[in-house]
Amino acid sequence: MKTKSILLSVALLLATTTFAQTAKVNTQKTTVKWMAEKVTGKHDGFVKVKEGSITLKKGTIEAGTILMDMASITCTDLTDAGYNAKLIGHLKSDDFFAVEKFPTAKLVITKASAFVNGEADVTANLTIKSTTLPITFKVKQHEKMYHATLVVDRSKYDVRYGSKSFFDDLGDKVIYDEFTLEVMLVLE
Repeated sequence: MKTKSILLSVALLLATTTFAQTAKVNTQKTTVKWMAEKVTGKHDGFVKVKEGSITLKKGTIEAGTILMDMASITCTDLTDAGYNAKLIGHLKSDDFFAVEKFPTAKLVITKASAFVNGEADVTANLTIKSTTLPITFKVKQHEKMYHATLVVDRSKYDVRYGSKSFFDDLGDKVIYDEFTLEVMLVLE
């Protein structure tokens, strides 16, 4: 009887540590902050996460999908309502993210290293507009929160406006190709 009890305990322990568990992203607490720079300054704001989930196995990220609502993009640095609305309208236009045609952007995690001292290396596929490309970044974990900063080259996603990669003689109108997404992901 004692042997059966020990075997059952070992089987339960193995089952709980080897099977992956999927957790939903808390879309109310999760934040995605964007920041883009140009020759004459910078802008920043937020994009809401529409939905998402992360699959964990033995404390390692096995997979995950995060869907961002591009129509929710905001600007936090422009206090003038008119200029703010003009920038947001431009970001949603075909010059940038073509939100009417492409209402979401998606990040799909394909692999990750084990967490060491609360940090892991992650590889994912990022889809913006109709382009999907691999991206790598570091994730820091604290309980059910995961923090990452992604550096994205917009020129690779056909976001051309003001890019010196596509246009000459822009002078001080150049908008740098790389922008950042600072993600603070909270799981339910």
